[in-house]
Amino acid sequence: MQTLTHEIAAAAARLVVEEGLDYGAAKRRAQKQLGVPPRTALPDNDLLENEVRAYISVFCADTQPVELRALRELALQWMERLVEFRPHLTGPVWRGTATRLSDVTLQLFCDDPKSAEIALLDQRVDFEVRQVQGFTGRSVDSLTVWAPSPALGEAVPVHLSIYDHDDLRGALKPGADGQAPRGDATALRARMAQEEVAP
Repeated sequence: MQTLTHEIAAAAARLVVEEGLDYGAAKRRAQKQLGVPPRTALPDNDLLENEVRAYISVFCADTQPVELRALRELALQWMERLVEFRPHLTGPVWRGTATRLSDVTLQLFCDDPKSAEIALLDQRVDFEVRQVQGFTGRSVDSLTVWAPSPALGEAVPVHLSIYDHDDLRGALKPGADGQAPRGDATALRARMAQEEVAP
């Protein structure tokens, strides 16, 4: 029997895939849409991730792999462009659950926190700066660039989160599920090659 938590996860998964919501916002909206009490336990991210994968396999199996590849190729372009800042890809594009509505999230590990901004200015790239909650628990600057994706026929937000170089050591530890929560360009290419062999 499906529990209420699973119902919320299934509803949230549809919002993640169909509307591009992040996990937190999708869970909260699903909770409202289902009319469940505010204190009802929300699904954890692992359960929601499983529901997202299930939704994609049923409703987006024809389109999602092509969209994911386009986003990963765009990520690789920016990783090569910003290689001096040790870029690592994270989020749905890294995990393989991204659709054309997903953003690309790169984490840069800089000796000087302003160096990435200076590099973008030197390359005449327009960007917006905002503060986001970093994986270290503290706020970090995030530079958002709108990057054209010829394969998708539209511009995609690429978020560049700025971390200290020393944060890289902690970033490479596996997550609670034993999986790497992020990867560099070499790891991304290996993942793409592996998925081509065994889709």
